Amino acid sequence: MNRLTAEDYKKASKIPLILVLDNVRSLHNIGSVFRTSDAFLVEKIILCGISSCPPQPEIHKTALGAEFTVDWAYEEDCLQALKTLREQGYILFAAEQATDSISLQELRLNCGQKYALVLGNEVKGVQQEVIDLCHHCVEIPQYGTKHSLNVSVASGILIWSFFEQLRKGLQ
Repeated sequence: MNRLTAEDYKKASKIPLILVLDNVRSLHNIGSVFRTSDAFLVEKIILCGISSCPPQPEIHKTALGAEFTVDWAYEEDCLQALKTLREQGYILFAAEQATDSISLQELRLNCGQKYALVLGNEVKGVQQEVIDLCHHCVEIPQYGTKHSLNVSVASGILIWSFFEQLRKGLQ
């Protein structure tokens, strides 16, 4: 099935994308983000605020071991984590419906650039002060009566889109 071992995965080139989970409360959603991040070679996940950290049985249930392969860190203060990423040259995106947000269909990424993508709380979304610190907001177009997606579903769509554009830079 052409699967990497955990050891080979750790050595594999990753896309220049860090996910930042801003107060994501569901451990199952966190596990799902880990699993999708593993599938598409995300560089790292930063868990912030109330976001729980591995090891947790509920995270493992949906991550299926991806919490052991994907690099991660915990930062209590999301704003501080993002300030550090900005200083390291990352372009910050918040996944949020906001004034001047970029439609995912219009998003164009540069293979030579590093990106961080913030995903927010299941009810409140990304905190306004976090949005204010980000360079851009990216929005998934939606055409039905509901204009919100579960954070794990949104992360899957966004990670795939970032991967499709950034994988050209992998060696």
